[in-house]
Amino acid sequence: MTEEDSPESTPDADAAPGADAAVDDPPHWLRKVVLFLSGQTVSLLGSMLVQYAVFWYLTITYQSGVIMALAAVFGFLPQAIVSIFGGVWADRHNRKLLIIAADASIALATLALAVILLSGYDAVWIIFAALAVRSAGTGIQMPAVSALIPQITPTRHLLRVNGINGTIQSAMALLAPAGAGAIFAWSSAVNGGSAASLIPIFLIDVVTAVIGIAILATIAVPTIRRVGAETPGYFADLVDGIRYIAHHAFVRWLLVVFAIIFLLTVAPSNLTPLMLVRSFPAGTEQDVVNLAVLEVSFSIGMVLGGILVASFFARRSRIGMIIVSSLSFGALSIGLGLSANIWVFFAFMFLVGLAVPFFSTPSMTLLQETVEPERQGRVFGFVGIVMAVAMPIGMTVFGPLADIVAIEVLLVAAGLLTFTVIGAAVWLPAGRRAVAAARTATASVR
Repeated sequence: MTEEDSPESTPDADAAPGADAAVDDPPHWLRKVVLFLSGQTVSLLGSMLVQYAVFWYLTITYQSGVIMALAAVFGFLPQAIVSIFGGVWADRHNRKLLIIAADASIALATLALAVILLSGYDAVWIIFAALAVRSAGTGIQMPAVSALIPQITPTRHLLRVNGINGTIQSAMALLAPAGAGAIFAWSSAVNGGSAASLIPIFLIDVVTAVIGIAILATIAVPTIRRVGAETPGYFADLVDGIRYIAHHAFVRWLLVVFAIIFLLTVAPSNLTPLMLVRSFPAGTEQDVVNLAVLEVSFSIGMVLGGILVASFFARRSRIGMIIVSSLSFGALSIGLGLSANIWVFFAFMFLVGLAVPFFSTPSMTLLQETVEPERQGRVFGFVGIVMAVAMPIGMTVFGPLADIVAIEVLLVAAGLLTFTVIGAAVWLPAGRRAVAAARTATASVR
C-alpha cells in the first residue's frame, strides 16, 4: 500500500486551521514543498512564454481593442466556468492527480495548435480556441494548487512559503518576457511575423509541461477525506461551498475586493501593451523589444515585492497589506495613464509589479489560514471564478472603448474609480466587520 492510499497518511479534514502550529512539523514537508514548487516553476515558465507571445502577436498584428477583449474572454471565461466544478473536485479527489491531468490537457492543446499552424492554417479563431482549452485547464489546476500548498505546508510557515512561491513566480515572470521576446523576435524574422512565429514557443511549453508533471509525480500527496460523515454529492458540495462563503464575512469581503481589482485594475492594465504600440510606436521589431521591456519592468517589481513580503513584511498585518496595495493600484493606474514618456511608463509598470505581491500573497495566506482544509478547494475555486469572470467583463467594456477613447483616459478613469470603490469596501460597516474578522483569525494562528 502506498503512502497516498494509506488511511494512516490521510489528514484529519476536521482539524481546525492552525492546529498544526502547536505540534512538530510533519516529516519531509520541506522536501515536498521544494519539489512541488520546482515542478510548478518549470511548468509555469512554458505557460508564461506562450501567454506573452500570443498576446504580443495579437497586439502587433491586429492593434485592436476588440481583438484584445476577445482574447481576454476566451482566455479567462472558460476558467470561470470550469472552476465551478474544479473547486469541488479539489476537495473530493487527489489534488496532485488533478494538477497532472490539467497540465497534460493544456500541453496537448498547445501541441495540437502547433501542428495546425505548421500546416499553414492560422485563422485567429484557432488561437482563441487554444486559449479557451488552456483556460479550462487552469480552472482545474488553480484551486488544486492553491489547496495543495497548505496541505503539505505547516500553517506557521504558510506566509513565507507563499512569499517564496510568489518570488519564484515573479522571477519566472522576469525570465519569460525576455525569453519570449528573444524567441518571438527571431521567429518573427524567420516567418515574416506570421502566426507560425509562435510554433517554437508552443513546443517549449509542451516540454516544460512534461518536466513539471514528472517532478510532481514523485511527491506523495494523500487525498483529503472527510471523517465520520458520508460523502455528499457534487452539487451538495457546491451548495455547501456557496453557503459557506455567503456566511463567512472575511471570505465574502475578499472576493468582492478581488472582483474590484480584476475589473478596474487588471482588465485595463491588459491594454498597456496596446497603449505602448499606439502611443510609443517604434516599428515591429522594436515594438517586440519594448513589449518585453514593459513585462520585464513589471516582473522585476514583482520579484522585489515578493522578497519584501517574504522577509521584512512576513509578520506585518495581512489585511493592512491588502488594503494599502489595493489603493496603490488605483494611484498607479492613474500614473500609467498620465505617462508621457516611455521610460516613465516603464517605471510605473515596475511599481505596479512591486505592489502585486503585497495584495496576492497575504490574500492567499489569509484564505489558507482561515478556511478549513476540506473547504479550501471550493473557496479557491470561487476565487478563480471571480478573477476569471471579472477580468473578461472588464475587457468587454474597456477593450471596445480603447478603439474609441484614448487608453490613457481609460487608465486614469479606472484608477479614480478604484480609489472610490475600495475606499467604500473598507469603510462601510460590512468591510469593517470583515477586516476585524481577518485580524482575529490572523492572531489565532500566530
